[in-house]
Amino acid sequence: QVQLVESGGGLVQAGGSLRLSCAASGRTLITTDLLSWYRQASGKERELVARINRSGGAIYYVDSVKGRFTISVENAKNTVYLQMNSLKPEDTAIYYCNYAPTYRRVGDRGGYWGQGTQVTVSS
Repeated sequence: QVQLVESGGGLVQAGGSLRLSCAASGRTLITTDLLSWYRQASGKERELVARINRSGGAIYYVDSVKGRFTISVENAKNTVYLQMNSLKPEDTAIYYCNYAPTYRRVGDRGGYWGQGTQVTVSS
């Protein structure tokens, strides 16, 4: 089993910055395993915000955050970060960390989710 613990959310004014962290434990991750940030705003569907593999490659961003958000991974700590700059009120959501292993083990299902961290951007 893998545990994901997010931190770094909070309240910030528009134009400000936050850095989210997600630490994975319970398994040694391999190079191609995927670590992602999703978000879900009130009344809306959960969306993929950014994705990276453990080696720092295969980076993806949803169009709405390109140029503002940066995803990175610290291999030694199995930690993925999301640096969020130039925040906008529409970025307000609960942000969730996700781990998707390259090779699923019995019990993995589709992957693992953190509990979420609230990001609120005021205007």
